[in-house]
Amino acid sequence: MTNPKDIDVGKYRKATVEIDGLFLRRWSPRAMSGESISEKELMALFEAARWAPSSINEQPWRFIYAKRETKYWETFYNLLSDGNKIWCKNAAVLVVIASKKRFTSRDSDNRTHSFSAGSAFENLALQGTIMGLIVHGMGGFDEDRAQKELSIPDGYFVNAMVAIGRQGNIEDLDEKTRSREFPSDRKPINETVSEGIFKG
Repeated sequence: MTNPKDIDVGKYRKATVEIDGLFLRRWSPRAMSGESISEKELMALFEAARWAPSSINEQPWRFIYAKRETKYWETFYNLLSDGNKIWCKNAAVLVVIASKKRFTSRDSDNRTHSFSAGSAFENLALQGTIMGLIVHGMGGFDEDRAQKELSIPDGYFVNAMVAIGRQGNIEDLDEKTRSREFPSDRKPINETVSEGIFKG
């Protein structure tokens, strides 16, 4: 049976400028085994996230999580879109990422709160890659219900959900999901980077 870690990432991804291979190895598989991860492993992911940069070190991100087979799991699982429920049922942990919209240290909007939360997620995702775990970020969920059902205050913005787990077998995925189970490529640098003025 095929495990996501057996996939040759180099077949799908090639850097045009030399970089550390960690960035190419980080991708978002869906095939998870349903096995639990330890508290120490989970906290290592959040520890990595803790060291992300943020404007005036506000650290506006908040991670709310539910482990499988706990009283919180169904609440988190039922926030997901139907398409994500199909494969997230085998995740070990589901996480909601929110971020505080205003600075704590000054009375003004923090317009980079989501940027900072994204940086924290990337730290978490890279640490997961190092540890051999699957970390898959998602937008397919009901953010309004998440805000209400997880008691997230109005001053916070719900950014994303994340599924975390151990690698499972690709053959256990449904056919549609299985067809997407490979590392995606990226646009060339010249399509997203420009000098001097914006070029879309």
